[in-house]
Amino acid sequence: MSAEHEPATASLRVGGQDEELSKRLDRELTEFNKRATGAGEPAEFSVRATDGRGDVAGGLTGWFWGTLCAVDMLWVREDQRHAGWGTKLMREAEAEARRRGCADMIVSSFTFQAPDFYRRLGYRETGRTDGIPGGHQDVHLHKALGPARP
Repeated sequence: MSAEHEPATASLRVGGQDEELSKRLDRELTEFNKRATGAGEPAEFSVRATDGRGDVAGGLTGWFWGTLCAVDMLWVREDQRHAGWGTKLMREAEAEARRRGCADMIVSSFTFQAPDFYRRLGYRETGRTDGIPGGHQDVHLHKALGPARP
């Protein structure tokens, strides 16, 4: 940026969570992305699993944008792991993605988490990011759901 476009009081500030900034960035980037893709606004969603007592056994959060569905987080309570909740959560997210016209799903998982779980569900690795603390990697995965419905 040239000096003529930069106000005399311009500055940078590093800090903790900045809710006002987060909202502004989300609003500005959403508008930019809408203009660039025509895909509209993203929509968040969740899938909640409860046990027989009504306690949260696990859950999944993500978003839909155009014909893409992304999983942000998937977690299953430790005493409920290996009881099929992860698969049920993912299958329900995939079904909802199809209902909303999505053709693709993406997710990432650190190597110390569950990339093999996603592979068993039909996801294929599309890339890795090295340098995760402890010598791990972030594994990026994709699954084609089929053609998007109009």
